[in-house]
Amino acid sequence: MKRAVCPGSFDPITFGHLDIIERASKQFDEVIVAVFANRKKEGLFTPQERINLIATNVAQFKNVKVAIGGGLLVDYCKENSVDVIVKGLRAVTDFDYELQMAQVHTQASGVETMFMATSPTHSFLSSSIVKELAYYGGDVSSMVPANVNAALQERASSRSDN
Repeated sequence: MKRAVCPGSFDPITFGHLDIIERASKQFDEVIVAVFANRKKEGLFTPQERINLIATNVAQFKNVKVAIGGGLLVDYCKENSVDVIVKGLRAVTDFDYELQMAQVHTQASGVETMFMATSPTHSFLSSSIVKELAYYGGDVSSMVPANVNAALQERASSRSDN
């Protein structure tokens, strides 16, 4: 069985992420969407909230599961018998960083990385942009699923500086 992991912070998940997950689900027997904490970013949603938001949107893909990741991605891959890391690329700047990471992962563990070009429709999307727009009351309904949009609106309306 060929297993792949789509790792990320997914804070929040966007249509760009879901595009990559759906396409990966057609290439592998099983795809794990692994929610990792990013030490460089403060999360808007807890890891469990992210898992719940993601799970609702990947339920239609029977070979996709959602899990919390921790520590090094290569260790997660070994512990979960993952063969391939799937990463979406939006632009050349993504490629520069992701290529370095892929080479480290291969050297450290032998786990390969597969790059998927993001659909042009979603190439501008990032969780950071979505959070910033939502924070200031912008409409992100075309960028994220309905449940994520509702969660973002709820979070934005509860901020103390309204």
